[in-house]
Amino acid sequence: MKKYAPVLILLAGCLWGTMGLFVRHLNDMGLHAMEIVELRSILAAVILFPLTYVRNKELLKVRAKHLWPLVCAGLFSIVFFNYCYFSTISVMNLSMAAILLYTAPIFVMMLSLVIFHEPISLRKVLALVMAFVGCCLVCGILTSSVSITLSGLLLGLGSGIGYALYSIFSRFSLNHGLNSITITDYTFLFAAIGGAFLTDFSAIVSAVQQYGIPFILFAIVYTVVTTVLPYLFYTTGLQYVENGTASVIASIEPVVATVLGFLMFSETPTLSTVLGIVLVLLALALLNCNRPNRQKKKLLRSR
Repeated sequence: MKKYAPVLILLAGCLWGTMGLFVRHLNDMGLHAMEIVELRSILAAVILFPLTYVRNKELLKVRAKHLWPLVCAGLFSIVFFNYCYFSTISVMNLSMAAILLYTAPIFVMMLSLVIFHEPISLRKVLALVMAFVGCCLVCGILTSSVSITLSGLLLGLGSGIGYALYSIFSRFSLNHGLNSITITDYTFLFAAIGGAFLTDFSAIVSAVQQYGIPFILFAIVYTVVTTVLPYLFYTTGLQYVENGTASVIASIEPVVATVLGFLMFSETPTLSTVLGIVLVLLALALLNCNRPNRQKKKLLRSR
């Protein structure tokens, strides 16, 4: 499983990149930001807990000392992150909101250095810079004039911090010996509980009444594709990959979103967009090259 960990994280980023396709359709059905977040949190918990119970109910057992990072992951890395991100979108354009969100790998590296003593190598820093500049180009921030307000800046940075905190709190849970399935289950249980205080449930009820079974099926597919699978993949990969490296690999998300926009909505990419995609892909290649050589060196040392 260890050698596939970067691939799992990459798959998670790719699946997160499909979110825009689903969100646009849910917006058309009358749902807004927090209703969408709460809907996927509730459905994720409803899907995950029964499946986990059938597969191995022992995975649902947690001790009191295990709860605090799970509660924090649900409240701060799901509810707080989404609230800040969608609030940022409401006060500034989408490209700027996306770039502030993708300050997350910077926060992950800084927090992981302080808390978990993860080293920051030149390779990591170079890959981080390449990925961040690539995301800026993909989102068009370097080729357009953008006005930034203080409230928008703080909310945007809040979304980046909230996004980063999933890696941090999940690492605490992994260090406690919890399974990635357990972490994902309880993260969305607590996210559903916390998000309930910010959600207008009448919008969800209206959508169910108006669209019926098709809406429910679409919401389930949305939850599985953008929540259940990517969070399971990411948390599983995090067992074998350092936080900072994982967060940079997940930066593939805006690239996938851009490609899907081109394929599904005929959103023509610019030269800067293509250059940004290339930079992100080069950053991922830089992070993952020479892995076999390092493993060979370890084997030689052990002989």
